[in-house]
Amino acid sequence: MKMKSLLAGAASAIMVVALAACGGGRSGEDVPTLRRGISAKVDTLDPHKSSAAWENIIIGDMMIGLTTDNADGKPVPGMAESWDVDATGTVWTFKLGDYTWSDGTPVTAEDFVFAFRRIQDPTVASQYASMLWLVKNAEKVNNGELPPEEMGVRAIDEKTFEITLEYPAPYLPGLLSHYTTFPVPRQAVEAYGDAWIQPQNIVVNGPYKLVYWRTGDQLVAEKNPTGFGAAEACFDRVVYFEIENEAAYENKISAGELDINNAFSGPRQSEIEAKFPGWVRTGPGLLTTYWTFNQQRAPFNDVRVRKALSMALDREFMVRNVMTPGFQAAYSFVPPEMSNYEVDRPAVYWKDLPREERLAQARSLLQEAGFGPSNPLRFEFTHRSTGDNPKVAPVAQQNWAEIGNWVQPTIVRQDTKVLYARLRQNDFQVSDAAWLADFDDPINFLYLLQSTTGQQNYGRYANAEYDALLAQSNLELDLQKRAELFARAESLMLEEYPITPMWVQVTQNLVDPTLTGWEDNAKDIHRSRFLCRDGLKAD
Repeated sequence: MKMKSLLAGAASAIMVVALAACGGGRSGEDVPTLRRGISAKVDTLDPHKSSAAWENIIIGDMMIGLTTDNADGKPVPGMAESWDVDATGTVWTFKLGDYTWSDGTPVTAEDFVFAFRRIQDPTVASQYASMLWLVKNAEKVNNGELPPEEMGVRAIDEKTFEITLEYPAPYLPGLLSHYTTFPVPRQAVEAYGDAWIQPQNIVVNGPYKLVYWRTGDQLVAEKNPTGFGAAEACFDRVVYFEIENEAAYENKISAGELDINNAFSGPRQSEIEAKFPGWVRTGPGLLTTYWTFNQQRAPFNDVRVRKALSMALDREFMVRNVMTPGFQAAYSFVPPEMSNYEVDRPAVYWKDLPREERLAQARSLLQEAGFGPSNPLRFEFTHRSTGDNPKVAPVAQQNWAEIGNWVQPTIVRQDTKVLYARLRQNDFQVSDAAWLADFDDPINFLYLLQSTTGQQNYGRYANAEYDALLAQSNLELDLQKRAELFARAESLMLEEYPITPMWVQVTQNLVDPTLTGWEDNAKDIHRSRFLCRDGLKAD
């Protein structure tokens, strides 16, 4: 019986892929199908183990948290129909609606208790565990100091879930739309372990359910009839293509085989607009590209070296001549579109200095640090293989050489997924990285450089004063005073150069103009359930 079931499942998967390839729902002989290109290979679809924006495209189509992102990227009720917060701002009570998992079992408050405890389980090794350390005792549970039962989450009854926080967090509804806070099906996790996310095992509560996964090629999800939002979903099937090569997604668009791609070559924007009229979609984004220094390795444990290399980079030239139109040179970390930061934003002091003066100061700093013609500064700069990053790397190499011919970087292009794995392992010297906001608040950027953050603090920056300022901000209920604390912390960090901000990105997508329901938003979240096509309607 088991073998017959597996064979039947394989045959079904083959049929799904064959159908997915034949017209994307344009033909009356096929089910309505949305075909999405994502910019890298999928490593996991477990919301507690993922840390990739391209994986979130799929995870967010299948799983729903207490809140969910609307078409405009704003949080709205999800599994929770309503919620209340007490006078202290630390106890939040959520009333769940009547929703079910795809296996027919009800979604309950205990599912959220299980999920919140699971992501803090040290054996799960979640890269995002620290983002939820605002929950009472979560950090101590993650560190093994307390048992999971001591974490500030509980089921009051089957449909009432309570979260107790360490400090007030007015941004909590936005945070709860992030996949790290999604419930996971205990029954599937305990039955199948890490394999619970495979098509034959997966259980979901969202509008789409995975039915096929061929690594390096594509994933296919079909409508989950009982899932949240399924009744409004226009497409019965979504195919996700793991496309890293720009020629590949352009060829697919030309052949009528792709509806959306979540990236395009910025410097070629005008050419792409001419080639695919109406497809280019850009807008202000909560996304900063920054380059990080590994302070665990000499010479990057010397602030003079970090500062010199930062000063020498000609961001203005990069955004004018190499990058996607609309990118802005960055001299601070938190993007200008970020909410709850209404203060004079900090920036590096040399932002407006002429380039020659910047280079002179950089040269002097490196000479003070012991480098020069008789002792060249040699290091490896690693960059992602996707987006505009490969085009910028040679410019950076030239910028650094302008300090002196004794500054000799080696440029290494790395598969994006592999590079982020190396960053988390602290296996780099200088590296390109980026951060897309998980929720609209400055703490989502600034927490990355706390000493306790762990793997996502790639260069292992540690400053007690910085940590203390962020801890103080967590206790501040006055949003203006809270913003001032953020500014002090960011200013302090920028003076120590654990990172060098490079540019603030616009969102970049290619979208078939016959699609409806697409709304550009700063979070760059676009759930498939909101999309449709001219002439189609949700069943």
